[in-house]
Amino acid sequence: MRADARKNYRHLLAVARDVVTEHGTDASMRDIARRADVGLATLFRHFPTREALFEALLRTNLDALTQKAGELETSNPPDEALVSWFREGVAFVHSYRGVVDLMASAHADPDSALYASCAAVHSAGAQLLLRAQAEGTARADIDGEDLFALMSALGWLVSQPSFAPRADHLFRVIASAMLTNRPSDDLTTATRRSAPIARTQRPDATQRRSEPVKAPGRAPRSRRSAPADS
Repeated sequence: MRADARKNYRHLLAVARDVVTEHGTDASMRDIARRADVGLATLFRHFPTREALFEALLRTNLDALTQKAGELETSNPPDEALVSWFREGVAFVHSYRGVVDLMASAHADPDSALYASCAAVHSAGAQLLLRAQAEGTARADIDGEDLFALMSALGWLVSQPSFAPRADHLFRVIASAMLTNRPSDDLTTATRRSAPIARTQRPDATQRRSEPVKAPGRAPRSRRSAPADS
């Protein structure tokens, strides 16, 4: 790609990111072209379909989420790695309005431009789950499909204004249900220290290194219980 073509590509992607952040995955291709001050044909020359555009927007995030799973697998106990990665995944699918539907559809469609990246994320999460199950710290009656579905469902749920204030509480409920131990005060405290899930995030949010979330039963209980969610 020539230098001027690369410059145009980066410009279009930056404008598309802003428009999609504002309007979600229903953002108009025509509006993106107008905001970028180019013709619609120019936009389609770089991104022939809407999925091609979203593949370009989300690829870095999805690759980072896959890489994060590998890092956690080698540096954290299996249950901690699973819970920490699950939180990263929920935050990602909450990054753009409509991403959950887009990923759910792409995951089942090998012809989708997003299929390969979604499949890699799915495989990475399934590997973390299997590792925790082998250790006996994750329940044995769920699989990678269930993990992907729970991540997508929670990401969609906390994007609803009525549930957003309970995002961290709902995360703790689901995370503790995936494991074989009851939730501990340590999980509650660690989750409260982490960045909230239910907020609008830039597409590079999953690339930030977040503080690992300790899994239930890993550390002694504190003498005082954490305050209840309001």
